[in-house]
Amino acid sequence: MTLKPPALPSGSRVAIVAPASSANPDRIARGLAALRGLGYDPVPADHACGKHPPYFSATSDERLADLHGAFADPSIAAIMCIRGGYGSNYLLPRLDLDLIRAHPKPFFAYSDLTAVQTWLLDQLGLVAFHGPMVAADFSQPNGVHLPSFHAAITGGLLTVGVDEGLRVLRPGRAQGVLYGGCLSILAASLGTPWTPQTEDKLLFLEDRGEKPYKLDRLLRQMILGGKFQGVRGVIFGEMLDCADDPAQLDEVILRVLADFDVPIAIGLRSGHVSHGCVTLPLGLEADLNLHSDPPQLQILEPAVIPHAG
Repeated sequence: MTLKPPALPSGSRVAIVAPASSANPDRIARGLAALRGLGYDPVPADHACGKHPPYFSATSDERLADLHGAFADPSIAAIMCIRGGYGSNYLLPRLDLDLIRAHPKPFFAYSDLTAVQTWLLDQLGLVAFHGPMVAADFSQPNGVHLPSFHAAITGGLLTVGVDEGLRVLRPGRAQGVLYGGCLSILAASLGTPWTPQTEDKLLFLEDRGEKPYKLDRLLRQMILGGKFQGVRGVIFGEMLDCADDPAQLDEVILRVLADFDVPIAIGLRSGHVSHGCVTLPLGLEADLNLHSDPPQLQILEPAVIPHAG
């Protein structure tokens, strides 16, 4: 069953957390200012701006406490990560699912946080907001795709297409629950209790800096782990810095996925992107139409529960 959080009214308090790595202070400050400029009240958690050796924002206990505190605080309407980096896997075994189930909130993240988002989606049905983060995206000029961000937090329906980078690798049409995230994190979860549940899904996969042979290996790992069985369609992200020649990337994907007769798209700017990070609400029914001109991905239901009145 899908667990949808309440919508965000203008002026809502947004908890800012760093469940993985630390971030550049200047980028944090710019990101917070951008959120304020949109009418929200960002509230950094105790360790959101911290640094802890060798590459974390804080100890795992402190990072977990910040995340649990953000979900539990009734004054907080949404939670947004500073950045990804590395380290949120330390939190996975101790995430308080009962607490989070009782206080569902939009949780904006991607990259290293994919494992957390997919775990909450698989265990609770909590919609995952695969979208912009404070230092990674809100700090940058044109770093955030505002139409999808506002649609996700207000209950609007979302359609993305060529303007958001989507292009066709293999035509077709499929419907299913949109699911996925950072490819390398999904692959790293295989063989653990936090293995992603990809069956019957429209699978969104994105990453950065994975060269063609590494992308080949990651996709093969997912295939050998059975994670393409029953997948209804595949949408790749922008795949920033993954190949000097886009045609080489296209060839790798089509060759590795040759045995899976499903529609395939690439280029959708969500997660690691050059600009305009799209908010994709994962866990919702969606329609991938690669026969249409132009091609499009349509989210068929709202990501949040609108406020009464």
